[in-house]
Amino acid sequence: MEEAREKGKLGKSPSSFWALPVLVALIGPFMAILDSSIVNVAIPTIMRVFNTDTATVEWVVTIYMLSLGVVVPLSGWMGDRLGLKRLYILSLAIFTLGSFLCAFSFNIYSLIAARVIQAVGGGMIMPTTMAMIYRMVPRERFGSAMGVFGIAILVAPAIGPTLGGYLVEYVDWRWIFTINLPVGLLGILLSLFFLPEFPGIPIGHLDIGGAVTSGTGLFCLLLALSKGNDWGWRQENTVLLLYTSAVCLGLFVYLELTQENPLLDLRVFRYPTFTLANLMVILTTISLFAGVFYVPLFLQTVKGLGAMETGLLMMPAALTSGLLMPITGRLYDRVGPKPLCLAGLLLLAYTTYQFHNLDIVTSTNSIKFWLVLRSIGMSMAMMPAQTAALAVIPVELVGRASAITNIINRVSGSFGIAVLTAILTNRQALHSAHLAWQITGTNPAVQYFLQQAGPSPSLGLVYLNGIVQRASFIRALNDIFVIMAVLALTGLLPSFFLEKGRDKPSPLVGSE
Repeated sequence: MEEAREKGKLGKSPSSFWALPVLVALIGPFMAILDSSIVNVAIPTIMRVFNTDTATVEWVVTIYMLSLGVVVPLSGWMGDRLGLKRLYILSLAIFTLGSFLCAFSFNIYSLIAARVIQAVGGGMIMPTTMAMIYRMVPRERFGSAMGVFGIAILVAPAIGPTLGGYLVEYVDWRWIFTINLPVGLLGILLSLFFLPEFPGIPIGHLDIGGAVTSGTGLFCLLLALSKGNDWGWRQENTVLLLYTSAVCLGLFVYLELTQENPLLDLRVFRYPTFTLANLMVILTTISLFAGVFYVPLFLQTVKGLGAMETGLLMMPAALTSGLLMPITGRLYDRVGPKPLCLAGLLLLAYTTYQFHNLDIVTSTNSIKFWLVLRSIGMSMAMMPAQTAALAVIPVELVGRASAITNIINRVSGSFGIAVLTAILTNRQALHSAHLAWQITGTNPAVQYFLQQAGPSPSLGLVYLNGIVQRASFIRALNDIFVIMAVLALTGLLPSFFLEKGRDKPSPLVGSE
């Protein structure tokens, strides 16, 4: 009787026909993640169309990320309250509405406001989808299902710049949002017919204190991380944001550990595999976003490629991830997370280290080859860790646990880029000073270069300074890839202790 009541609360038992519902549920996460990267390419065009400055137009990207951080903690409670299917459809509808408002925005401020609405829907889609997959899929096939889900996480950020570059260059920048409308409506209709029902669970009132402290803390933290390099890490506004974030998040932890019905049940960290797997998620997420950020930066800044060319060069790696994720999921079901994570991290570290030899003469085919190998390592390391994190969690806590995992994803990606960019800036200044020190009037190479400049040696010095700056930037980037390789190796230790989770049926499995 108790199991029957539990089943009635949590939804129907996992079905052997889970592939189609998982594919339908994948529409929302793919759109939400794609939209976080596709907009970057259109920023210069948006700035020109709305006649605004860089500081203002950057909020089109920043406000989306900040809003996600505020909304994600609420997804677990709302999923329990409304039911996962209802919340998923509601989130997809809000995201589609936000896309409609973005496409028809009439000035920069209306676009920023519409991006907030987009993020409210997009922030709840990811954890809700993960929770639905956990409940729809039999435990012995959970790895395969998460492998399919991983397509959204790894492929969408990589194809976003390519698709965005094509739409901006050959169609119209508004189509980066308009394209979401038919896809979103189709996703809503398919969800109504093919997603199983997940009835809501009787729970207490919303943890207002947890919602306020988590929202404020994450908002301040993400804002500081995104603007710290521009404002300066020692500036008053940056320090105040970090201080406010630390106080709010510290209070949040205290409140959640003392609440009877917390917004996010932090007690899930008592499961060692959940904690260790999320540590691995932090390291691999930093590597993922840093690679997606710094490789295109090198290609466009140093190699002089356009956004469209850069996206096409990175496309094979994205397609490789898409093809490999389902295979990785099936391997997870057979051998568990440990061997996959170990092999994936070693390959990720090795291929990332190979990028420390980048130079202006490096061929694009070599870069493409190493990107493909790197995506293989990323696929083998990231998704098994995320799958293992949820596989050990009791089914009634999986909604809250998936929200925590998504928060960790958001913060670690922003944190990694912020810290690595600060290191990049410092290393570039160091390399620039070292190279400039060698440019003296007595240096034979400098004398020869100025002689070739003819009657305008001052222009020759300007050109020579440009070469120094580019060389120092390349060397600093190479240092960043070494650091990223070391971070990947750091993940080997927690991966030794990952467990596959329960192979026995969960409380949801059983006859009707």
